[in-house]
Amino acid sequence: MKNYLPIIVLLGCAAILVFGIVELFELRFEAGDVYPPYSSLRADPLGTMALYESLGKMPGVTVRRDFSTSNRMPEERNTAYLHLAGEPREWEWVPDDLVQEIKGFVGGGGRLVITYYPETSYSHYDWDDENTNSVAKTNSVDSASSKSGGTNAVPANPEKKKKRRIDEETEWISLEDRWGFHQGFEKLEPDGDTYTPAVVENKSGLALPRSLKWHSGIIFTNCDPAWQTIYARGTNAVVIERKIGAGSVVIASDCFFVSNEAMLSDRHADLIAWMIGKNNRVVFDEAHLGTTESPGVASLMRKYRLHGLGLGLLLLAALFVWKNSTSLAPPQASERREDFVAGKDSAAGFVNLLRRNISPGKIFEVCFAEWKKSAAPSGTVSRARLQQAEAIFQSEKSRPPKERNPFTAYRNISDTLSKRKPLL
Repeated sequence: MKNYLPIIVLLGCAAILVFGIVELFELRFEAGDVYPPYSSLRADPLGTMALYESLGKMPGVTVRRDFSTSNRMPEERNTAYLHLAGEPREWEWVPDDLVQEIKGFVGGGGRLVITYYPETSYSHYDWDDENTNSVAKTNSVDSASSKSGGTNAVPANPEKKKKRRIDEETEWISLEDRWGFHQGFEKLEPDGDTYTPAVVENKSGLALPRSLKWHSGIIFTNCDPAWQTIYARGTNAVVIERKIGAGSVVIASDCFFVSNEAMLSDRHADLIAWMIGKNNRVVFDEAHLGTTESPGVASLMRKYRLHGLGLGLLLLAALFVWKNSTSLAPPQASERREDFVAGKDSAAGFVNLLRRNISPGKIFEVCFAEWKKSAAPSGTVSRARLQQAEAIFQSEKSRPPKERNPFTAYRNISDTLSKRKPLL
């Protein structure tokens, strides 16, 4: 048991370490602050998890998240696709295949809901007519320019935009021109380091709140008559809706009203219900926020529920390592003896080898037999002397074991072979 005590302590420390790491990750992911703002995976005030889970608890409503990067819209009918906290520049130019994908989804009865990230300054882009690639010119209206008497409303300049542009692989289309709306900016009133929300009014006649607090300065200008203004800030629309085929598109310049904070302090369930419409399927787009799912071995294992197989393979690998590091059977008594060669040179090693393999009583006999094997064929010793050495050996061997003296017999044989005694 004492031999296994260090291993047990090591395994216990490893388990405590893994438990601590898992707890830290759970605390971070529980709050969700590792995810981008307005993600449905985020549970703090900046997330939209409350909306996601609330819709999921409604009877007959199916809710899911879209982590794919393939720019494919859902194929199911009666689906509301929520693209929350998008960037305005994302919808200035879009690939032609995505435009066709959206057209097929909305035309088949889907509802596309686009809300912009709340902006307190606005940047718009001008395209260089002489170059098919984009040349961005940023014109920001921030608090400093507002205080110095800057323009109150900064509309986009659609005349400087081409209807189409083509890069090396993709044809891009100005969605603003295709759908007939443009983006501008109207400053918010500064309040120290923050801004005071604007008040927008219901212009649609629908059973929606009369006014809302709006946390974004983005507005929509030059809207096509096909667009219906739902909410407006003065004469400038901030929420618009358009019917396309059997479905519709909703664009809002702010998304605070869908956040967890709004669900707690400034909730408007009727506005959320209108935004979803009569659809019984709701999809939250997470990919555009940077939360994507890359297919791999782990995702395939989760998809086909191969968790048990993975754990079995892990256990098999652990048993294989254990089997090769130590024997599963307890060692025998003979195996516990330490067998080692203590000598430091070849002669000492040979002596130790003899000690381990030849008993003391047979050393003289074995040595004489080995000497005969080498001495007789070589011819260096005469036959008479070999016979005398053999006689001395046989005489010593015939004695009782207790009376034998291998050392004396060895000396006699040595004297005989050294020719110090004349042969008769």
